[in-house]
Amino acid sequence: MSPTHAPTSARITRRTQLRATTATAGALAELDTPARAVAGRGARLGVAGLLTLAALAGTGAAHSAAAAPRALPAGCSGTSTITCRYAVAPGNYDVTVSIGGASAGQTELWAEARRLMLPATRTAAGAVATYSFTINVRQPEGQPTGQGGTGNPGLDLRFTGSGPQVSAVSVKPVAQPLVAYLAGDSTVCDQPAAPYTGWGQMITTAVRPGAAIANYGDSGESSGSFLSNSALLPALLSKVRANDPVFIQFGHNDKQTSASAYRNNLTTMISRVRAKGGVPVLVTPPVRRLFDGNRLTSTALHVNGVGVNLPAEMRAVGAAQRVPVIDLTARSKALVESLGPAASAQLFLRSSVDGVTDNTHFSQYGATQMGGLLLQSIREQNLPLAAHLR
Repeated sequence: MSPTHAPTSARITRRTQLRATTATAGALAELDTPARAVAGRGARLGVAGLLTLAALAGTGAAHSAAAAPRALPAGCSGTSTITCRYAVAPGNYDVTVSIGGASAGQTELWAEARRLMLPATRTAAGAVATYSFTINVRQPEGQPTGQGGTGNPGLDLRFTGSGPQVSAVSVKPVAQPLVAYLAGDSTVCDQPAAPYTGWGQMITTAVRPGAAIANYGDSGESSGSFLSNSALLPALLSKVRANDPVFIQFGHNDKQTSASAYRNNLTTMISRVRAKGGVPVLVTPPVRRLFDGNRLTSTALHVNGVGVNLPAEMRAVGAAQRVPVIDLTARSKALVESLGPAASAQLFLRSSVDGVTDNTHFSQYGATQMGGLLLQSIREQNLPLAAHLR
């Protein structure tokens, strides 16, 4: 499982809220300069049932704008896609952007290796809307082992959409945000190129400033290989601070792992995260789209090649170690089976749309749905990240 390709437009299923502020012309200065903005109105991002990450409406108030388009902020270039690059060291940064301009526009913001920060957001002619995020920067970008490319040093921002607009960008280092770490495989990771998308790339829209997602998911990893590769769990643990949650999802590539080895691998990860003061959270793997009639097969539900029911083993480890468990297997099973063999195809990759048929990896829409199920469980269990969700 080492694909590196997500459709460029997410299917938005519910309107939400991201903190937005109104700003006068030139309200934000450029890199490392404080924002001067007036508090505006926003809405709270919620996840209910199968409706997941939502569009962030451009709620900034309209202002009269000059007839000529405003110049792009320093470090930014382009038109149909606006790319901004900042030569910052690895770490965590508070990023504030103002979108909008003299004409109406629609803008999405992607950071680093295709982490969606701002879904398609409309601004009226003359309106400016301001949004803030905390973004984790590392080198290499994307997958920690460099699969699919290592990206550029520093921070990359890409403004896309139908008529993207950006009038100001502020980037400031932040010393000790809450960082939620993701340990997983290709269904989790920052996939660098469309159409493949990990759910870790989609949950970033839901996180308030002051908390960041650090995605150490990597294609093809099993519970054992993630433990042993110095670029993966050891690298993740070197960054973990007290109370940082670490979400651990493995199973897709544990095809021949015995029950005892799987339990031992998970238990070792838990103990090492706890030793650093972090908060381990187990996530059972999302299902594959493999049907027998209208029901998913045992392979789809991660009973592996040697007969081990991996989600059941993970749940047992969680109970024994008193670790929270997000049962993404059960939640995704309910979603996929409710859609049925035909409609559930949109969650995964289809030859007619994506140029490939793949019943394990997600489309951007599917990754958004899976991320929504995860966020729903975080809220329901009041896990450490819950207080930092929009």
